[in-house]
Amino acid sequence: MSEGNGSTDFCMPALGADMEKGTLLEWYVKPGDPVHRGQVIADVDTEKSAIEVEVWTDGIVDEICVPEGAEVPVGTVLARLRPAVPSAVAPAAPAAPAKVPPQAAPRVQPKVQPPARPRVQPPTRPAVPGAMSAAPRVRSSPLVRRRAAQAGIDLAAIPGTGPGGAVVSADLERALAGTHPQSAHQQAHQPAPEPVPEPAAERTPRPRARRSPTADGMRESIARLMTRSKREIPHYYLSTTIDVGPALAWLRERNAGLEVTERLLPVALLLKATALAASEYPDMNGHYVDGRHHPAPTVRLGVPVALRSGGLVTPIVDAAEQLSVFDLNRRLRDVATRARQGALRASDLAEPTLSVTNLGDQGVEAVFGVIYPPQVALVGFGAVSERPWAHDGLLGVRPLVTATLAADHRVSDGHRGGLFLTAVAERLAHPEEL
Repeated sequence: MSEGNGSTDFCMPALGADMEKGTLLEWYVKPGDPVHRGQVIADVDTEKSAIEVEVWTDGIVDEICVPEGAEVPVGTVLARLRPAVPSAVAPAAPAAPAKVPPQAAPRVQPKVQPPARPRVQPPTRPAVPGAMSAAPRVRSSPLVRRRAAQAGIDLAAIPGTGPGGAVVSADLERALAGTHPQSAHQQAHQPAPEPVPEPAAERTPRPRARRSPTADGMRESIARLMTRSKREIPHYYLSTTIDVGPALAWLRERNAGLEVTERLLPVALLLKATALAASEYPDMNGHYVDGRHHPAPTVRLGVPVALRSGGLVTPIVDAAEQLSVFDLNRRLRDVATRARQGALRASDLAEPTLSVTNLGDQGVEAVFGVIYPPQVALVGFGAVSERPWAHDGLLGVRPLVTATLAADHRVSDGHRGGLFLTAVAERLAHPEEL
């Protein structure tokens, strides 16, 4: 959001360091509509998924600058907002204002908004035969997907009239009412119903070339970012083995009697220990921009989540060092679930200050990651496995995890990195203090 001349510009957000452009998939507001802070007003399609985008100021939509279906670079003004309550403009002061009894004084209502401009809907676009694979990804907004799931409707059975054949809110409403339009195949073999008259301007086709997000497109985006990282960031790598016996024992005790959905996950302890260590060692937490390190005031953990369709996204757990382990666990479950459902919001993808990748579920013993620029470090955890280990002078079998650190040599060195990993291990040795 940017401000100027009393109005506020609502711009295409950067939903990750690798995002260069996005497609305005659907507007939920029109000129003249009031909006409030945190309200979802649009869906933006990226190479990874469709994201709900919130507005971060109160106001009234003054102008829609980018139509549905348009692909624009990050930073492009999508809409302009004006203040919800304009400043009172004092009229020319009369020599002596008329005296009106207080109880009868008329209340002057400032004119808040001009007449709303008509909203131009995108043209109907028939699906292109053969354009999708055997397991197509139905293009739709997170809101439409949620409503369809609640109503038990298969989106694949609804012909989409949005950009690129996307199923938009109007299509779902027609399906719920049993009046959704027939597909191109059905129209070719059945008499068409009596068409509803539409304004000529809305029926005029506007060809629009765009590419649907695919796993390949996501891989290309990730590859560009990782190539930049390895080219620009002088990585160094460290690893350590941590005995998580005390942490797992504490976890079993705390989970006893809890519902399955409320039980703590082992990764929640790993994340909390990492966040506390990062708050102690700020040279692992922040961004390297314009030739210098900018330490972050809080620890905003980025947690990569693998998508079922391929690729990954990295939602955040904000202020992780300030959350209780239980709150962090709930936040982690929430963003991971919504990431796989394609229901993330822009606030879920705010730039992380430190990423933590965990491949323990895949049985990997250790992961040496590539730093996500402009971050300066990445922590990796492998699987917890029972291995021979000397404990209190005795050799036995203990649950161990390998923790790794990839860090930026422009900001820190091996000494600081070693202290950081030791701090993570010490906190996991005392889980009751997390």
